[in-house]
Amino acid sequence: MAKLIRDDSGRILFTKEMKEEYTILCPMMLPIHFSLVVEVFRNCGYKMELLTTSGPNIVQEGLKYVHNDTCYPALLVIGQFIDALKSGKYDVDRTALIITQTGGGCRASNYIHLLRKALRKAGFSNVPVISLNLSGLEKNPGFTITLPMIRKTVAAIVYGDALMLLNNQVKAYEIEPGASQALVDQWVHTLSEQFNSGHGYKLSDQKENLAKIVHDFAKIKVNRVPKVKVGIVGEIYVKYASFANNHLEDFLAEQDCEVNVPGLLGFALFKIDNRLDDIRLYGGNPAKFTVVKALFEYVTKLQNTLIEAVKLEPCFLPPTPYEHTKKLVDGVIGYGDKMGEGWLLTAEMLELVETGYENIVCAQPFGCLPNHICGKGMIRKIKEVDDRANIVPIDYDPSATRVNQENRIKLMLAVARENLAAKQVQKQPKKVPVSIT
Repeated sequence: MAKLIRDDSGRILFTKEMKEEYTILCPMMLPIHFSLVVEVFRNCGYKMELLTTSGPNIVQEGLKYVHNDTCYPALLVIGQFIDALKSGKYDVDRTALIITQTGGGCRASNYIHLLRKALRKAGFSNVPVISLNLSGLEKNPGFTITLPMIRKTVAAIVYGDALMLLNNQVKAYEIEPGASQALVDQWVHTLSEQFNSGHGYKLSDQKENLAKIVHDFAKIKVNRVPKVKVGIVGEIYVKYASFANNHLEDFLAEQDCEVNVPGLLGFALFKIDNRLDDIRLYGGNPAKFTVVKALFEYVTKLQNTLIEAVKLEPCFLPPTPYEHTKKLVDGVIGYGDKMGEGWLLTAEMLELVETGYENIVCAQPFGCLPNHICGKGMIRKIKEVDDRANIVPIDYDPSATRVNQENRIKLMLAVARENLAAKQVQKQPKKVPVSIT
């Protein structure tokens, strides 16, 4: 068994020996994206497993070891990790955990420290925690992020965005229930097999796969009747993780809505763009700026590839280019507002309204200051810019009741249905009176 080695701060290092022996547990956020990203890490030699557990017991585990005033996503992620370690499914002497660490002003930067504190309290102090970051905050001899790994991960995100977008635009109208999700599962399996054989990452591979994916979804038989269109924005974990938002997408589907959730590529470009701004404003290594700029241009190129692929079938609405999304908030909110989701949260709401998804649920953890400012705090301004906006902010935390959350969303949907009915009346041809002479 690999020997435990600690650094000067007492942190357990993930060593090269551990890479061979240890299973790395990854928390759930985006099922499609994360399933593909896990395959990337497996292809790079890591034994990684995506946690798919949910339920009230995970919330209770989180509450045992994390203060209930702490960010709700932290409570859920830590609760999911502790629940997995207690399940008996894993050899805790050969198990490690991985969690992102942004390094910004968001409370998410502290998740890793809260997790280690929770592990000590729960009796798992010998379980290593790997920081997944691009800031050089923590390093481990057995875990290294390389440029090929970044390239493969970005490819997985591109595919994830494509499948999520197309699935949302088809499943609300599919004639055969479950056909769209079955196609998602089929493509996740196909792409995973490609990743495992070293294929699917190149730009040429992505263009070919994306074209096939778009054409496959276009073949699904649908009945496109008028429906209320709803966008979901908010803090990244609560926006995407169904466990965190009380299965919001499923609830909206039950209310006969079409859902639009902005993709992860936009958030990735936002974070990369912020690093460029930091170097421009405060200085930094010119070589680092060149690398980050190259990464920004590469990810932008991939987003454009995805957009062009979706345009192959006119029945689908392609993603909005990042540069256009950014321009939407010019004069609305400052670009220096970049903690958490920052100005991007406001921009995504304006983008959704512009593309016909004017009914919006802004999902935020209770007490999340960036979201309360850039989300709830910007609703009035957004309505001034575009009066079609119909936005409801919803807080998520352990004490919030699902009934209350869904009732508030139903009030928003009641207005949305009235607006949709009014639009349908306007579209009906006017009857011209015929005079009889």
